[in-house]
Amino acid sequence: MTQMSNRAELLRRVNEVIPVVEENAVWQEDNRRLHDATVEALADAGVFRMRVPQRYGGYESDLRTVSEVAARLGRADGSTAFTVALWWISSWIIGMFPDEVQDEVFSTADVRACGTLAPTATALPKDGGIVVNGRWGFNTGAAHSQWKLLSALLPTSDGGMEPVMAVVPLADVTLVDDWHTSGLTGTGSVSAFADDLFIPAERYIRIAPLLDRQYLSVTNRGTRSYRTSMVPAISATTIGKIVGVGRGAQEAFLERLPNRGISYTDYMSQREAPVTHVGMADAVLSVDEAQYHADRLVEMVDSKSVDGDAWTAAERAYARTAVGRACQLVKSAVDIFAMASGASSIFRDVRIQRIQRDMQAMTIHGLNLPSTNLELYGRVLCGLEPNTTFM
Repeated sequence: MTQMSNRAELLRRVNEVIPVVEENAVWQEDNRRLHDATVEALADAGVFRMRVPQRYGGYESDLRTVSEVAARLGRADGSTAFTVALWWISSWIIGMFPDEVQDEVFSTADVRACGTLAPTATALPKDGGIVVNGRWGFNTGAAHSQWKLLSALLPTSDGGMEPVMAVVPLADVTLVDDWHTSGLTGTGSVSAFADDLFIPAERYIRIAPLLDRQYLSVTNRGTRSYRTSMVPAISATTIGKIVGVGRGAQEAFLERLPNRGISYTDYMSQREAPVTHVGMADAVLSVDEAQYHADRLVEMVDSKSVDGDAWTAAERAYARTAVGRACQLVKSAVDIFAMASGASSIFRDVRIQRIQRDMQAMTIHGLNLPSTNLELYGRVLCGLEPNTTFM
């Protein structure tokens, strides 16, 4: 299929499963993980194949398609969209590993891997591989994953430490049910532990070369999906869901608007109050501005992937800042809608309160935090060296 027909077909399938996502949103929050029916419906729609290489039955979807699907899922439920984006990122990262590792992982249809990039464990060399000990938090989607991406610090010959990333069967680590949170509760982002876990050499790779597009896969190296930089690709994968959450907040507000007045005023209809008009315009424009950054970032990554064009420091920094700015703008919009929804909106069966908590959780994610990303972008624009290698 062409990219256009693939995009249209995927969006059609996703729209068909949105009622399942919406129906299970409250259950997912109560049970702190995605519903089996949600995962099954998304698999049937082909969502989990979007960032998988074509030779394994994947679609290798461009990031415009990814962003549009993410936005649709975000409108329906933040936890579902957040989890799917994490699975997309993990699938794409596994495509950087040696081909024989991919053969093993992608032999399972609609395979999913949880994990984070934070190197919160230690590794020591051992004949044929490394031995890892440690703990990793925030393993989004662990309940429905078969593999785990993990990162650890490995000693170097000069006495330093360098981060490495590995992919292991989920059964090789111990999961701890500690996900009791105020937001993104349905993601099931539990912690994982490993005790003297041996990882063969082919299943771990150094992170530093990945940031400079030095991937170990021979087969994927020349494909469009992998002719891009790691952090911008991750940012473009995750930004669509943020815009979607903002659109969902608007929908949730408008659903209740016709039947509400404004307590302790003469306004029998909230829709007729000037304060509602100002707030609505402010919030919608904020989400529209977030959409601009999403579209700009996705276009940057997709266009540079055509020929593998290099990224400047300012472009790399913007890739992170676009996500932070989108979070900043959408959180502002969501807060406007939530504040205008009245005291009755605090009941758990009213969607806006869940949206507000989910958006708060997304905004304070380490890679999304607006203040951190704005500082990074400003430093680079002022001609200073970035204060991070993760860009």
